[in-house]
Amino acid sequence: MSHIIPPHPAPPGARRGGRWSRAVRRFAAVVALATGAALAGPGTASASAAAPAEARAAAALERVTSFGANPGALNMYVYRPAALPANAPVVVALHGCTQSAQIYSDNAGLNTFADRHGFLVVYAETTTANNANKCFNWFQPSDTRRGQGEAASIRQMVAHAAAAYGTDPGRVQVTGLSAGGAMTSVMLAAYPDVFAAGAVVAGIPYGCGVDVVSAFGCMSPGVDRTPAAWAQAVRDAHPGFAGPWPRVAIWHGDNDATVAPRNADELRDQWTAVHGLGQTPDRTSTIGPNSTRRSEYLAADGRSVVEVDRVPGIGHGTPVDPGSGAEQCGATGTQHFIDSICSGYWITRFFGLDGTTVPEPPVDPPTEPAACWTANNYEHVRAGRATTTGGQVYAKGSGQHLGLYNTFVTHTLKESPAGHYVLADGSCA
Repeated sequence: MSHIIPPHPAPPGARRGGRWSRAVRRFAAVVALATGAALAGPGTASASAAAPAEARAAAALERVTSFGANPGALNMYVYRPAALPANAPVVVALHGCTQSAQIYSDNAGLNTFADRHGFLVVYAETTTANNANKCFNWFQPSDTRRGQGEAASIRQMVAHAAAAYGTDPGRVQVTGLSAGGAMTSVMLAAYPDVFAAGAVVAGIPYGCGVDVVSAFGCMSPGVDRTPAAWAQAVRDAHPGFAGPWPRVAIWHGDNDATVAPRNADELRDQWTAVHGLGQTPDRTSTIGPNSTRRSEYLAADGRSVVEVDRVPGIGHGTPVDPGSGAEQCGATGTQHFIDSICSGYWITRFFGLDGTTVPEPPVDPPTEPAACWTANNYEHVRAGRATTTGGQVYAKGSGQHLGLYNTFVTHTLKESPAGHYVLADGSCA
C-alpha cells in the first residue's frame, strides 16, 4: 500500500528496485503510517482499469517525446480539441501523487471545457524515477527554481506548445491537485512572466517546504507566516520581476485530512500580498450545487485577482460533478476525484477561457452566509481557524482566547467574513 508522501527523488542514474529505492520505500511507509497521510490515488494500471469505459474513451492524449532539454525528466502529453483555433490558450495540468497524465485527464474534467471553448491542455507527468510516489518534487529546491529541474521542464512544454500548436504565449494557465497543486504554486512564482493565472487545488504556498521533513509540516498542520513573508518568497523566485503578477484561484476541501485546510488561508495571504491587497474579501458568494463558499479579492479595475473556493463536506481531492449539464464535468473513476462541484467549470471561468470578460460588480456587504465550526482546539488550529502561542489557542481574525492547545477543549467558531472567526458557543446553528 502506498501513501501520499514526498520522499526524496532518486539520485541520477539510480536504478529502481536497488537498495536505495527499497530504503526509500521503507522510510516512506514508516513516515506515512506515523502521520496517517492518505494516498492521492491508486497506481496507473489499476486506476485505469477501474475507470469507466466512457471516461477512458474520452481521453485521447498525444505523447510528445521531444520538447526541449527536459532537465526534470518529465513526460509531456497534450489534449488537442478537434477544432483548435489559431492562437489558442493553454492550460497546463499537473496530477497528484501516484497518479498519471491519463488518470488526471480522464477524471478532472478539463477536456470538456477544452472542447467547448477551444484551448489546448498540456498534461505534465512525473515518474517513479523522479519520486518514489510519482509526486512532483514541489519541496525540492533543485526542481522548484527558475531554470532548473521539473519547473524548467514544464516551462519548456509551454514553449513547445506555442511552436508546435500555434498557441498564444500570452494566455497560458496552470492548475494541479495536491503535489500538482503545490507545483502549480512553484510555476506561478518561478515563471510569473509565463503564466497569466493558476488554480491551486488542495495545494501549498510557494516556499514552504525545502526538504522531506519540512514538506510534511507544510502538509499538516501547515505553516503560519505573515502575508509579507509569503509574498517575499514569491518575489525572490524571480528577482526583479515587477508584474503583472498571475491571478490565482485556490480550491480546498473543508475536510481535507492530508493537506490541512489552513493552507488555503496561507495561499490567500501569499497572493493577496503579492498583488498588494488586504486579506479581507471584496466579494463573497456561494457557487455550485453544494454551496461552495467563494471569496474574491479585487484589483482596482474590478477584476478578481485572487479567489478562494472552500468546498464543504469533502476531503483531499479534485471536486468534480459528473454529468452533461453546462456546469458539470469530470468522473469519479479513481480515488480523490470527489463528486461535489465541477471545479473545472469554475477554474475555466476564472481563467477567462469561457468568453466571460466583464467583471462582476462588487457586492457590499458580502452575501456569503456565516459558517459555523464546532471542534476541539487542536482541530481548529489544524484547519486554520485558530493559531497557537505558548500552548494557548486564539481565534484567527478576532484573536479571542480559546484555552489550551489540546483535543479536550471544544468550541464553536463562526466565520464571517471569510478568514475571521469569533466564538459562538451555543449561538450558532
